[in-house]
This record gives sequence, structure tokens and C-alpha cells, in this order.
Amino acid sequence: MKKLLWSLAVLGLIGSLPVSVQATPSNDLKEYREFFQKKFPAVKFEEYSNGIYALPGAEDRRAEWEAIMEFPPYELELEKGRKFWKENKLGSCFRKGGKGVAANYPYWNGKEIRTIELDINDCLKKNGKKPIEDLKKGTMAQVVAYMKSLSRGVPVRINLDSQGAIDAYNKGKQFYWARRGQLNFSCANCHVQNAGKFIAGNILSAGLGHGVGFPAYRSKWGGLGTLHRRYGGCNNNIRAKSLKPQSEEYRALELYETYLSNGLPLTAPSQRF
Repeated sequence: MKKLLWSLAVLGLIGSLPVSVQATPSNDLKEYREFFQKKFPAVKFEEYSNGIYALPGAEDRRAEWEAIMEFPPYELELEKGRKFWKENKLGSCFRKGGKGVAANYPYWNGKEIRTIELDINDCLKKNGKKPIEDLKKGTMAQVVAYMKSLSRGVPVRINLDSQGAIDAYNKGKQFYWARRGQLNFSCANCHVQNAGKFIAGNILSAGLGHGVGFPAYRSKWGGLGTLHRRYGGCNNNIRAKSLKPQSEEYRALELYETYLSNGLPLTAPSQRF
């Protein structure tokens, strides 16, 4: 941990990229893609769905990852998610029984940002079942992984078709670029400016494609975890307050990051080190 914190502190000395708070989401999307295209010209757009394994310098790790994915470590958990989905008739609450639907999450319903986790729990309540309490791992991660597997390969398509949706997006944008914690770091410090660099033996992932592979099985966790579990871990790494999963802030961040991944294929569930 000390080595990680020291490395983060060193990276923090590098200046921030300018970000326009008045830019429209469509302009943000264009500029974000162009930035990574220039930063990693050899990386094809769709490859960003594979996280660090798409980046230059990660060839050995990719070979190891591809070998692991021949027999994914999350298969047993995915089967548990499928069983829970069937037994609780969760498909009845989603269009087409949930097939292809995950590519539209999260979304603005006119009042708030809705995520798969929130809608799964609402479905359980409608079916007279107890909602899932742990929103980071276990049953919730397994069920979300199964639902997303029904949309595997489908391109992300997030629409910001109302002022409320745009306002929520801008809250996520503000969170993404704001510095916080004792190390005074933002999400962008690691995943935009320093994407692809090594830190404490690990490669910093590119922000483009964040979330499309979650829930993910991480060796560190020893199981599947949701995207908001990963957000909490990132905040802990920079000694910032970790917010509750499905908090308004994390949902806004998820909306912002997912919109910027529009067009990328979903790869969840996935495996990450």
C-alpha cells in the first residue's frame, strides 16, 4: 500500500488536462475519443472494452488473461446468478426478458438515475421478494453479471434526451474531474492523463471503456464485484471517503463514464487482476 500511495503521489505532480464545464455531452464524447486515439493510436476502438489488456505494454498480461478466460473463474457465480434470476422471475420486469437491455443502463427516468442494481431490487419487491442488501458483491454481483451476460457484445447506447439527464451527467462529470482525498487526486488523473502508465507494478486503465466489463471477477476480491465496489476501492486508494454503493454520486459517475463508452460492446462479466 505504501508503494502504491507513493506512486500515486508522484503521478499527482503531473498537470491536469483542461476540461470545459460548458461543453455538451456530444462534444465531450468526441474529444474523449480523440484524446485516447491520439494517446494510443495502435489500439482499436472496440478493444477498450478489454480494459488494460488492450493497452501497449500489457501484451504478456493479455496472453495470461486470454488463457484464464478459456475457463473463466466467475462461471460458478454466473450460474448462481442465472438460477436466482430464473427462480425469482426477474425477466418478467424487463423488456425482452432482459436480453439486450443492459446496454441502456444507467438511464434517467425523469426523477433520478436508475441502475441495474436498483431495478433488480425493485423487481424483487414487485414479485413479493426481499431486496438484496449487499450491493457490492455476492448475490447482487452474480445477478447483475447474469443480466449483463444477456447483452454481451451489444454496443452501449446511453441517451441523454432530457435536461434532467444532462444535469445528472454533468454531476458525474464534475465528480470525475474533481480532486479529492489526502492525495488530492481525481479519477481523470489516473485514467486519462496517466492511463497506460505503471504504478506499483500495475497498469492504469484508460477511462474509455470503464464499466463495460463489470461486474468483474478480480483476483484481489476472490469473486465478482460490482462497478460501485470498484469506485469505493479507488477512493480508498487515494485516501478519500468511500461513498455507499448506489449513492447519488456514484450513480452520476456511472452515467458519465458509461455515456463516454457509447458504441463499445459490453463484455460483462469479465476478469480483472
